[in-house]
Amino acid sequence: MSRAAIRYAKAILETAVSSGNATKVNDDMLAVAATVKGNTELSDFLSSPVTSSEVKMNAVKEIFPGVQPETNSLFRLLQENKRFEILAAIAAQFNAQFDEMNGVEVAKVTTAFPITAELEKQVLEKIATISNKKITVQNTVDPSIIGGFILRIGDKQYNASVANRLQELRREFSN
Repeated sequence: MSRAAIRYAKAILETAVSSGNATKVNDDMLAVAATVKGNTELSDFLSSPVTSSEVKMNAVKEIFPGVQPETNSLFRLLQENKRFEILAAIAAQFNAQFDEMNGVEVAKVTTAFPITAELEKQVLEKIATISNKKITVQNTVDPSIIGGFILRIGDKQYNASVANRLQELRREFSN
């Protein structure tokens, strides 16, 4: 995460909070982050040094019509400073700062298969013992963990994966 992205995100968040529009701008930023992250062509286009800032600005306005004034201000600022390549990073950083401001923490849960309602319930029970903040669960699928889950909240990690348990057994038997 670039320092510039953090500064832009902080400035836009302060502006949105002072205008009472932070939640709607957060929705814009969620959409921007997901769209740019999910579309390699768009990401490459925004990063291209060959494409002019004006062309990028027109494209961004087409892709994200009806965004909040603060989001449009960000687009104009990125056009002026020729910094569209950090748009996704700014959006992600904005979302993180918005969540932090509202006492929401993201729990990253890695599972061998898409998370089920039952497993999500177990994970949320485990989270209750670790954190007293509002939690949103973000699931990543990694078949190499075989089963169970790995839970990461901030700098804390709880590894309840089958792969981890097998590794512990291997260590015990090798001693």
